[in-house]
Amino acid sequence: MNLSVRVCAPSPLQRYLRSGRLVGALVVVLVFILAVATVCHAQNRDVLCNYGTGNFYAEFRSGVSVRVEAARNGELAARLCRAVLSWQNQKLVIADQVLQVDVDALGANIGLGTPVIAFQVKKSQDCCVEYEIYSLQKPPSLLRTITGGDFFSAADTDLDGEVEIWTDDAAAVDGFDGLAVGQMDFAPPVVLRFTHGKLLDVSTEFQSSFDDKIAKLRADLNPQDLRDFKSSDGRLPAPVPFTVEVQHRRAQLERIKIKILEIVWSYLYSGREEAAWSALAEFWPAEDADRVRAAMLRALSTGIRSQVDGVSTEPAASRKNHVSIYDAVHETEKGKRALIPPQPILLRRPPPLGPSQQGLALGEVLLLLVIDSAGKVRSAEPADDAKWFDVGLQGATATWKFIPAFKGDQAVACRLAFAVRMKR
Repeated sequence: MNLSVRVCAPSPLQRYLRSGRLVGALVVVLVFILAVATVCHAQNRDVLCNYGTGNFYAEFRSGVSVRVEAARNGELAARLCRAVLSWQNQKLVIADQVLQVDVDALGANIGLGTPVIAFQVKKSQDCCVEYEIYSLQKPPSLLRTITGGDFFSAADTDLDGEVEIWTDDAAAVDGFDGLAVGQMDFAPPVVLRFTHGKLLDVSTEFQSSFDDKIAKLRADLNPQDLRDFKSSDGRLPAPVPFTVEVQHRRAQLERIKIKILEIVWSYLYSGREEAAWSALAEFWPAEDADRVRAAMLRALSTGIRSQVDGVSTEPAASRKNHVSIYDAVHETEKGKRALIPPQPILLRRPPPLGPSQQGLALGEVLLLLVIDSAGKVRSAEPADDAKWFDVGLQGATATWKFIPAFKGDQAVACRLAFAVRMKR
């Protein structure tokens, strides 16, 4: 199945983007993302170019264009990717001969005082990607590189006008106590924000998000497994002699060990060190707790935290204000006051879940999306009685990426009517 979309809003995009080329790239991207799944350690993530498959082109209003495509090996396309920024007759190669390239944000102002384009570049089979942020002025320049995360996603999470960069500390914990990051449910989450040009760890402001993870993990802990793990040495060496039953039991205890680490990390990375060590004392073998505590502090200090300019200790906010959400459906075109609606970068729609849904695949659903100033979907609901607005489609909208709406020179949040059609 293919996915077609149309934006139900006036689009004077030529003043800001060369939309003809962008629409051509959109069709290619949609075919690619329905055909190829990019697998990361904990979940599927879609990228623009994956092992040489997929491409994208857009030009920003400053005259700087971006192209993501298969890398070349002489005259032949390689099973690798490249990304290039171009302006006038000049080019800047962002990445070449790499495994994956993605554009996380295009045109957003993430707190650096200028519209940016943020690339995710995966150079090797290791767990992690590089997040490279470039200005979109001529000539574009590299503003910041962040490494060590399995993913990066810029979003105005609370619609308060401040864009956060959500990531994790995957590289810092890969191999922790003999555990590969791929064995974990998730690596420690990290929330970053640029404030006055400084990169801050603001995870403390999003403790409720960490608490949701902690609550689920605690609910999954089996009391008997907890008692057995706490009576172990904590390291869980390979059993001798090896039997299927003993190995199975070791695997169960390893799963408990991972969940305990994830609980402690969630407290620690969200600025609640006392609660972290309390949880460690509650669940971990007492004679091994000091060793694990020291290892966790080393991981924290040498991971993404070592790349920031400061750490916020501010709790979740009563201070936050909500930004204006502009209406891309009814906004009129009156000179510079006209709203330039969002344009898609990367969309994925999984196939309908069951036979009854597949029978509706030729239908069209009109979605009402709220898209933030970083181009991420904050909410999605059907505009009418959509019979195939299923869980798969609703979940997929959370991963969609757009060039954000513009009001004059400013990227803004907007409400958009967006038609989606599945067709054979």
